[in-house]
Amino acid sequence: MLSDSIILFGATGDLARKKLFPAMYRLWRDDDCHLPIVGVARRDWSDDDLRARARTAIEEAAEEYSEETFSAFAQNITYVRGDYHDRHTFALIDQAIGAGTAPLAFLSIPPSMFGVVVEGLASVGLASRGRVVVEKPFGRDLASARRLNHILLAHYPEESVFRIDHFLGKEPVQNLLITRFANGIFEPLWNRHYVENVQVTMAESFGVESRGAFYDGVGAVRDVVQNHLLQMVALLAMEPPVSDDAGALRDEVSKVMRAIKTIEPASIVRGQYDGYREHDGVNSASDTETFAAVRLDIDSWRWAGVPFYIRAGKGLAATFTEAVVEFKAPPRPLFADAACEPHPNHLRFRVKPDDETALFLQAKLPGERLVGRGVDLEMSVARAFGEGPEAYERLIQDALTGDARLFARQDSVEEAWRIFDPIVAHGPTVEPYVQGGWGPSGADRLLAPGQHWHGPDGRQLEC
Repeated sequence: MLSDSIILFGATGDLARKKLFPAMYRLWRDDDCHLPIVGVARRDWSDDDLRARARTAIEEAAEEYSEETFSAFAQNITYVRGDYHDRHTFALIDQAIGAGTAPLAFLSIPPSMFGVVVEGLASVGLASRGRVVVEKPFGRDLASARRLNHILLAHYPEESVFRIDHFLGKEPVQNLLITRFANGIFEPLWNRHYVENVQVTMAESFGVESRGAFYDGVGAVRDVVQNHLLQMVALLAMEPPVSDDAGALRDEVSKVMRAIKTIEPASIVRGQYDGYREHDGVNSASDTETFAAVRLDIDSWRWAGVPFYIRAGKGLAATFTEAVVEFKAPPRPLFADAACEPHPNHLRFRVKPDDETALFLQAKLPGERLVGRGVDLEMSVARAFGEGPEAYERLIQDALTGDARLFARQDSVEEAWRIFDPIVAHGPTVEPYVQGGWGPSGADRLLAPGQHWHGPDGRQLEC
């Protein structure tokens, strides 16, 4: 069943401006979503004020813009000003959606307000016949995640709750599934017999900038490791689903989460770049990590003994996000230069800054000598087929139609927190590192002997 209206809580906030209004405009422009949109917030705004905000958001996003299309889009935007604690606010929302009977409520608000809003929607009958989208973070630890799920599921069935992680809406992340399960050449190699290690990296060359006050209460683990990057690990490690429906896909993700061992302090290194504590809003004695490197062990038949490494940090030498599956090296090097040990084959899934998949192989170096050098066989989906939809555009459309494949389920969310719970409460002390490098040297301690972190270009590891 298609939702017949959108209720946007936090309509005057940054997420709505930067992501949600541009995404909804694209859906409208492409005839995928001609629905009334009711924005809700506390600011003393009018319908025209919110429409002007939407126009600015779309212009800032450099969207393909048509005044005629925007005018039609804007006429369906209305604004409800009110306090979320006031039940009268929800009566006004019910009135604003008019004939709508199955609204999609998008909660772009702090998690502390989720319960208040969900109960308010339920008080006017909008929860029982609608769906709800909640933004991360889904709690700060296992206990708070369970409380949040209890609140949501008290008024919405699980199939109507959409826990959004925009990372899963990215085309390169989804392409990982296609590459794995639609190409038979990889499956025989995708196991502990042929894979040496798996690495997932999200590196950023910039710092926290003006977001110090927010970031100091979150840190790298809560911000991206426990959710975005762990979800990527699950897609890399999962078994083939029995079908392509939401239940089958999320069942396999949940199985991976259950198989990952709870992290011990020796399996994580936390770092903080020099100068972090000088940012506005950051505690002068802050122990918040701006870098985290983690070793995960998956206790399953397929992956037992294969380390999965996650690395994320700010103030590093480059900005890129990728996953690398490194295969085992041949039993002895042939056709190798004595001064250059060849790096093993690896398959790289690049998410940022470009959508690229590359298989690293050895090929003959031109010349008289019979020696090999590393070379990438590269594939760009964007170059081959064109750009796909932006993540929020895809995810909003899926939530409207009830397609939950790219959304987190309750059991997976709680398992993800179970994995990281001990170290978010009592993690090791942060190690300082200089901006422009690759984080604290202690991260190398997590690697097995002979293993190395992959850089933004696998070939840089070659001689």
